[in-house]
Amino acid sequence: MPSSTAGLAAGSYPVKFGRPRLLIVGCGDVGMRVLRQLRRTAGRWQVLVLSSSPGRLAELRGAGARVLMGNLDQADTLARLGGVADVVLHLAPPASSGAEDRRTANLLRALARSQSPKRLIYASTTGVYGDCQGARLDESRPAAPSTDRARRRVDAEQRIRRFGAEHGTAVTILRIPGIYASDRIGGHPRERLARGSPVLRREDDVFTNHIHADDLARACVLALSKGPNQRVLHVCDDSEMLMGDYFDLAADLCGLPRPQRVSRAQAQELMSPMQLSFMSESRRLINQRLKTELGLRLLYGQIAAGLVA
Repeated sequence: MPSSTAGLAAGSYPVKFGRPRLLIVGCGDVGMRVLRQLRRTAGRWQVLVLSSSPGRLAELRGAGARVLMGNLDQADTLARLGGVADVVLHLAPPASSGAEDRRTANLLRALARSQSPKRLIYASTTGVYGDCQGARLDESRPAAPSTDRARRRVDAEQRIRRFGAEHGTAVTILRIPGIYASDRIGGHPRERLARGSPVLRREDDVFTNHIHADDLARACVLALSKGPNQRVLHVCDDSEMLMGDYFDLAADLCGLPRPQRVSRAQAQELMSPMQLSFMSESRRLINQRLKTELGLRLLYGQIAAGLVA
């Protein structure tokens, strides 16, 4: 099989290999949505899931996956991954500290022990751009991470792209903003609204970007067979909203009071460092590649439709 796999489709594997094998690494909410999407493809894929949680065995098997036990923080538990999959979907986040993603380093080292996968899709974050002061931007903008959380993602992206170039693996990076869905734990603004958490006043506010969890899962499934090699794609919807307007909209749709508006100075006293970090970055993402190169037709192009779905 040629080493260049940029145009490789799921159905193009030689018949002697049977169905292509997919390994999902990090099968949380989005991974489970991917599994549900794949069950509609009439068994096109043999699906394996890497999990460190014995308590999830029944759930993952019930969703149609074969489970491989292993922990990305413990490299010696990943020995079985070499040569196990034709395609890898890497959804696992980095650890919570440091500027490097050692989990991704451990994963790639394990995948390189035997025949490397033909394709690898990595779910990154649009936080790698840092603060863009509300600018509209596409994927050609250089990364400029301002937090260790974002630096870990840049480190993972760089490792994965090097791996692809060295091993003939087609690599696609999906940069993802805020994920929401009414049936996602912590994924709907109603919880924050019910707590009465404030938002920034308009003159201090930032542009924020979103994607419905089901649209993200659909993008992941398309990338399994159509992800362009060594390309970055913004997986976001068509909306351009200030964060305060987003919460106002959600409040109106949920029949809840709109949140209090505060100055940035007041926010320093009222909000956690994590909340403040998200309110310190403003950008508007262009999703043209998502539509033209991956061919995704968004189910929820605007937030209002997604919030009530």
